[in-house]
Amino acid sequence: MTIEAFEKSMQAYHHLETATFGMGCFWSPDARFGSLPGVIRTRVGYAGGTTEAPTYRKMGDHTETLQIDFDPDVLSYEAVLKVFWRNHYPNRDEYKGRQYISLLHYHTKGQHAAVQKVKSEMEAELGESIETEIGPYQGFVLAEPRHQKYYLKRYPKAMDQLKDLYPNEALLVNSTFAARLNGFAKGFGSRAALVEEIAGWKMDESGRNKLIERLMALKW
Repeated sequence: MTIEAFEKSMQAYHHLETATFGMGCFWSPDARFGSLPGVIRTRVGYAGGTTEAPTYRKMGDHTETLQIDFDPDVLSYEAVLKVFWRNHYPNRDEYKGRQYISLLHYHTKGQHAAVQKVKSEMEAELGESIETEIGPYQGFVLAEPRHQKYYLKRYPKAMDQLKDLYPNEALLVNSTFAARLNGFAKGFGSRAALVEEIAGWKMDESGRNKLIERLMALKW
């Protein structure tokens, strides 16, 4: 099975939900969430504003945002929210402009209800009010290629060894394996834990073995 076929099968096999949020610079959240079992793919971009065709240099009133697709049977939306709020400071006084604000867009009524519940729980845990800008999902613009899987791309030797798996940028952006490698490159998780996870992925045994072999042989 090719990596492209595997990625398609991962997304087809799982009943996926989408979560969209901003928690400062989007590079680190991309790596953090990309390392979590249950997250099928990640992508960074811009949301929350009205500026047309935002870019990194001309973001206007948009915010750096992460969007993930995840399997709620493995990772609940409530768990996603707790990781979100525990790993940045959701107080508006800490931000200048909108680029790095705490932002959360819910996609469904169920997500909205979960946001209200978990927000109250997290305020009690943090001991202060949460000032995250919360609202319904209104769109997401994919960021430029250089921002996708940023920490993995900081290792050109590793990227050279992955060229046969990812001959084009779209495959890298949407890849579960690349999301895990990006998290590993940032220091989230361990090689042993990733090997154990891959061993349980829904693909043929030879495909799993090839990914594990590639992971173990990867030179950084």
